[in-house]
Amino acid sequence: MGRYLVSTQAKTRLSLGKPIAQFLLPKEGDEVILRWVSIDSGEEKAYCVAYHEVFDEGEEDFTDIVEFTTALDENGEEVDSITTEFDTIEEALTFANTEYGALADKYVAESMIGSEYADYLKSSE
Repeated sequence: MGRYLVSTQAKTRLSLGKPIAQFLLPKEGDEVILRWVSIDSGEEKAYCVAYHEVFDEGEEDFTDIVEFTTALDENGEEVDSITTEFDTIEEALTFANTEYGALADKYVAESMIGSEYADYLKSSE
């Protein structure tokens, strides 16, 4: 079984209350900023899309990007995750695609996001 979820698997996971995530292309400048999007159950609506940015502090034996330091904005303040809630899975997936460029065939179980980062590290060598 592959790491990536097909559309039906992603939707099933979300229906069962299990989050999915996707590693996005990093922002490169003075510092590398890692980006990812996650979709989970919402608080006010059924589903929540969260966009995350953190500094690239990882290495081969430390790939848990959720533990990395949150990126800073132009004023030097931490950038909070941006969350948007939706009534349906389809709305959440469409928003993640149009707003952040998430691809339908590149979602993983949220617990696998560190493995996606590890693959990025290997490809950057």
